[in-house]
Amino acid sequence: MESNFLSSNPKVHISPTQLNWTPPPFPLSSDKVDFLAGLKTIGGNGEPTAREGLALHFYVANADMKNKAFCNSDGDMLVVPQQERLDVQTEFGRIMARPGELMVIQKGMKFKVSLPDGPSRGYVQEIFGSHFELPDLGPIGGHGLANPRDFEVPLASFEIDETPWEVVYKVAGQLFSAPQNHTPFDVVAWQGNYVPYKYAMEKFIFVGSVSKDHLDPSVFTVLTAKSKATGIPLIEVLTISETWDVASNIFRPPYYHRNNATEIAGLIYGEFGDRFAPSGLNLQTVFCPHGPPPEVHKAVTEAELKPERTSKDTMFLLLETPMILSITDYAMNQAGTVVESEPLSFQPYFITHLDEINTDLRAAGYDELKKRSG
Repeated sequence: MESNFLSSNPKVHISPTQLNWTPPPFPLSSDKVDFLAGLKTIGGNGEPTAREGLALHFYVANADMKNKAFCNSDGDMLVVPQQERLDVQTEFGRIMARPGELMVIQKGMKFKVSLPDGPSRGYVQEIFGSHFELPDLGPIGGHGLANPRDFEVPLASFEIDETPWEVVYKVAGQLFSAPQNHTPFDVVAWQGNYVPYKYAMEKFIFVGSVSKDHLDPSVFTVLTAKSKATGIPLIEVLTISETWDVASNIFRPPYYHRNNATEIAGLIYGEFGDRFAPSGLNLQTVFCPHGPPPEVHKAVTEAELKPERTSKDTMFLLLETPMILSITDYAMNQAGTVVESEPLSFQPYFITHLDEINTDLRAAGYDELKKRSG
């Protein structure tokens, strides 16, 4: 794991472009890798002692943590399984998280991870100095997006176990081992509202246009975390899955744009052409232009705009942050396969429609567009 993303760290690098990662490979069956050992950092911003920043990790595991627990003193961890469930034991009780659910383990909580279905992999978003919370709903009102009633917390439980245990603490990015002669999950009673929780993203209530144009992607926000700057989030966690698309007289896919946020996309299940596979990752650096590939543009501009279901049997995880992410050595050299996106969607296909465009301009009383050469 990496936690220091300052420019003084030679193990992290800045990329000005788009990056795609194929799914990280599973370890050999002969190599026993638990959740903690399988955490591999892709990138991040800031560092924990400044109490503001974030880190993005893959996890790939094929073994239970057994008599070992982990306690992250640096920040909250949002865990999203992509392949197979995670059985997470905490001081507050157990959480079983499956693909399609997200789980938040807040800083200072001890936990261990078991793999009830065998090898598992997925995504981990860590934040420093803030907590995940529900977004303001504004004009949506009191209900919508991720409703509080749909979040689940563990049923309280404890164990009596006086065998040797190891608790691994992460403090300021460094790992420290503390042996003890009893389980850390022997908390019989507690009081408060600081608990781990999970949320099934299939329960998300989507909001969108029922007439024309697009709403801002913020309407897909499940959770947000505040930064030190008023009104600006540290990060937003979004989901996209099956919805109705009914807007008329519009280019329905996400339009071509540049964004003042770094955009990170992961695929939980389903298909997204050949751009990336489940457990893969796509990163769009701040203000890097992007949009649908040419074949998508051609298909949707020629199709009849009738109500249709989109993202059928598909679920995306999206993360948006105004922070510029530094990319780790691991992400550039070892994390599956990393490739720079070919900017096919930036080719001048607009020019191929020049005659049609000029016909529309003349009909509207405007001057024609002229193609300049040389």
